[in-house]
Amino acid sequence: MYDTSDIRKNLKIQIDGVPFTVIEFQFVKPGKGQAFTRTKLRNMMTGAVIERTFKSGEKLQPADLEERHMQYLYPEGDSYVFMDQTTYEQLSLPAEQLGDGRYYLLDGTVVSVLFFSGKPIGVTPPTFVEMKVVQTEPGFKGDTATGTTKPAKMETGLEVQVPLFVNEGDVLKIDTRTGEYVERVGRR
Repeated sequence: MYDTSDIRKNLKIQIDGVPFTVIEFQFVKPGKGQAFTRTKLRNMMTGAVIERTFKSGEKLQPADLEERHMQYLYPEGDSYVFMDQTTYEQLSLPAEQLGDGRYYLLDGTVVSVLFFSGKPIGVTPPTFVEMKVVQTEPGFKGDTATGTTKPAKMETGLEVQVPLFVNEGDVLKIDTRTGEYVERVGRR
């Protein structure tokens, strides 16, 4: 069990059987009355944010979370199939559960799958992925305006703003946290 003095950013707790992560907290000691901690919590299953106040000395239940590294294998209808790298057990997750993370999945990509009470609740792709550009407007010789970008469609369907010199067939490094172009790494 956690105490209110243990509250910090990214602490994962369970309230009424639902996992939450602390996004903000503030300890308040009024001149009169009991001290308390004001928090903003994100529901790890729905993404909804709530505000909650805890009195000093209140006990908090830690969330029953487990993180496993799994390898992405293939899409299957509206689901995506992953394999546990230690037990070789396969797991199928619906597209809604992956959210935009599905655009960073290439065959063989190793991701982090978060489990709550034995059920998968989220997938975190690697920080950077390398993907091929399948569709973009051609750049023009002499068009050297700095900071100018154009849209490019990647092999997974992701759309990214890229510099004018990027062409179809180029392999780009993409930051999965922001969905932004980092650098060109070659051609495929």
